Amino acid sequence: MRFVSCGKSDIGRVRKVNQDAFLCDAELGLFVVADGMGGHAAGEIAAQEAVQAIHDVIARGKSVVRDFLANPATRESTRAICRLLESSVQSATYLVFGMAEQKPACQGMGTTVSALLLAGAYGITAQVGDTRIYCIRDDDVIQLTEDHTLVNWQIREGMLTPDEAARSPHRNVITRAVGNHDYVQVDTQVISVRIGDRFLICSDGLHGYVKRNELAELIAGDLDGACQRLLDLANQRGGRDNITAVIVEIAE
Repeated sequence: MRFVSCGKSDIGRVRKVNQDAFLCDAELGLFVVADGMGGHAAGEIAAQEAVQAIHDVIARGKSVVRDFLANPATRESTRAICRLLESSVQSATYLVFGMAEQKPACQGMGTTVSALLLAGAYGITAQVGDTRIYCIRDDDVIQLTEDHTLVNWQIREGMLTPDEAARSPHRNVITRAVGNHDYVQVDTQVISVRIGDRFLICSDGLHGYVKRNELAELIAGDLDGACQRLLDLANQRGGRDNITAVIVEIAE
């Protein structure tokens, strides 16, 4: 298998700074989107530093990926590769938190993170916040990650319906972020992948404007054109946030 990808980011129609960051490294099989938060340029710094920290840890952990490829989906190899991806996000958390502690102007900065590591016939995801990863397979669209938001928790607890959550003034309040503290709980999972699968990793500036049942058609065709269509549509529908999309295809 080989991985083909494209990533694009847009400032949107309202924000003055793009605080999103993304990474596409087909050689490593690593793809990341981060959506920063914080005043001034702090969110931008948090997102960029987090993406780089995750990349650095995975690059140093190539032996773990090789072991997983040699012995895929055993209890030991699965635990090790999930721990590697989780450790990369924890490394980013510690880095961003430390930077904020040292620089008063960066106090309170943080970032969401969605990361996908592809290894052979498997994908490993890591999730903090409300960026998302979708898998598009045979026109079916599956959301692989769970939003760490207040309204999502309220829906799970039966306190809000999805329609009520969509109108809630608290719908953008996230409950987990990289860098707000020196530790964060990271959701990881291992999934089976196959040739022809496409993955969309995106910030909430995109998924907030695009419905899940629209995605299969929107990301069809060449990847560059698909990324641009997504950004254009989010802008047409409001563009009140930064917009980032990374599309990954598993090819022969």
